Amino acid sequence: MNYKIKNNDRKYNHIIILSLFVLLIIIFIFSFCLGRFYIPIKELYNTIINHFIHKEIVNQTLDKIIFNIRLPRIIIAIMVGTSLSVAGCVYQGIFQNPMASPDILGASNGAAFGAALAILFHLSNTGITILAFVMSFISVIIVYIIGDRSPGRRVVNLILSGIMIGSIFTSLTSYIKLVLDPSNELPAITYWLMGSLQASSMNEVKFIIIPIASSLLILFLIRYRLNLLSLGDEEAKSLGINVNLMRLVTILLATLLSAASVSVSGMIGFVGLVIPHLARKIVGNNYIHLLPTSMILGGAFLLLIDNVSRNLMETEIPIGILTSLIGAPFFLYLIFRKEGRECSM
Repeated sequence: MNYKIKNNDRKYNHIIILSLFVLLIIIFIFSFCLGRFYIPIKELYNTIINHFIHKEIVNQTLDKIIFNIRLPRIIIAIMVGTSLSVAGCVYQGIFQNPMASPDILGASNGAAFGAALAILFHLSNTGITILAFVMSFISVIIVYIIGDRSPGRRVVNLILSGIMIGSIFTSLTSYIKLVLDPSNELPAITYWLMGSLQASSMNEVKFIIIPIASSLLILFLIRYRLNLLSLGDEEAKSLGINVNLMRLVTILLATLLSAASVSVSGMIGFVGLVIPHLARKIVGNNYIHLLPTSMILGGAFLLLIDNVSRNLMETEIPIGILTSLIGAPFFLYLIFRKEGRECSM
């Protein structure tokens, strides 16, 4: 199966990307207003002006809500949505598989095991984040080593290795859940596995901003080469691409995005699967436009869903539940809709 590079009109794509960016800015601004404590736009503006321009805090409650509670959560929602959608977009091109997603190499499963292990040893939220990140990356390294040394097609080996290693980590997580304290520790890991941004803080922003920003920047700069990888190994080699090195670099970068995201948000499904498909419907398969579209669309989508999760009901709904409820039907729609498909098998 190969992705056909489908180019829509360049001017049209630029307008689409700009429009999506404006939409993201609008959602970003109104996200500060929404919540149990509603903040009018005028008060939001005055608080920001006082905080940054006049260097004074007129209303401590508003200042704390905006900068200590909502700002970290909004930033993390955008970064996680952007990272998961870009990782899914990259995986789908590298593996030439429209079903590829950020957990295809076991990154999410490894992170879940790391989080469960951290909760078992009563580590802090920072410890949970760090151990989830480390185990996520270790799982992908194991998968890559097995897939690289196995006979046969490397892409297929990587996918199969990811499924197997992911299953092992899932089993280990299940065992830890079995021995956890059912009154305190088990609910904590169960809630983490549902995916949530409730505990977002500036410490988590500082922890993930460097790996996410650097990975996104590199992938953005080499996005034209992703077009060549998506054509298949033989065609990419004939065009002078070092396929093995390029695949290794892109897998590591996409995995870094997945690991950093999952470590702070828990298990959030379907974002890395559905958003790249939606982006392809809008701008085509050319990574020159596909990657920035996936970035902006993923960030806007997860930020919007997070606003729904914390405002829809009295108690906050784990964001992973909402992304699955919305993503699964939408993905079924994409599967059954025949017109406009960009991939051929």
